Amino acid sequence: MRVVSLVPSLTEAVAVTVPGALVGATDWCSHPADLDVTRVGGTKNPDVDAVVRLTPDLVVANEEENRETDLAGLRAAGIEVLVTEVRDVPGALRELDRVLSACGARGRPRWLDEAEAAWAGPPAPGPRRTAIVPVWRRPWMVLGRDTFAGDVLARLGVDNAYAHHEDRYPRVPVAELNAADADLVVLPDEPYRFTADDGPEAFPGLPCVLVDGRLLTWYGPSLAGARARLDQVLRAADR
Repeated sequence: MRVVSLVPSLTEAVAVTVPGALVGATDWCSHPADLDVTRVGGTKNPDVDAVVRLTPDLVVANEEENRETDLAGLRAAGIEVLVTEVRDVPGALRELDRVLSACGARGRPRWLDEAEAAWAGPPAPGPRRTAIVPVWRRPWMVLGRDTFAGDVLARLGVDNAYAHHEDRYPRVPVAELNAADADLVVLPDEPYRFTADDGPEAFPGLPCVLVDGRLLTWYGPSLAGARARLDQVLRAADR
């Protein structure tokens, strides 16, 4: 089985579960750290011809991260493309099962069982909080409806202030964000790299929590430990 992954989360999942199956991945596929495969460009602008030259049996993609025009080009070249749709944690677990089976996994990996167990329980007791979750700056963009990261936070007792917005990633002026009556701001380090010096200053008077974007937005082996680590970071904001 020869697999090309156009999704960082899926790249990590396939690499650690089906060693040797991956022959290509995007420039943004940073895990595992020692991944040694042909790079085929970005998630939004992959080099379709480069993917075709790798003669994969399967390309794994995601309906949000990848463009349909690129996937159509791969199909036109006779390549099978598996497209995932991930909007919440249960959906991520189901899609991971599907992808790994399609890539030749000989059984369910332990990390996936551990991830399912970690996310099976209810949120820890305590008052729920509402958060603004920026994902980009210039212009400001935040999590909106039906997002995996929004579901992750909801399962940790943190409700997304824009969960009912008509857009999945709405552009919202920072003045409006500050007037949203939220309890805190959650700032991941991807896709925009928010840092202690770039982001919190835009929200005077609001607690800002810097989080590892991989724990918040990736669905793969990191899911097994993400709940405990995110919960610890979010609770620190209450102190």
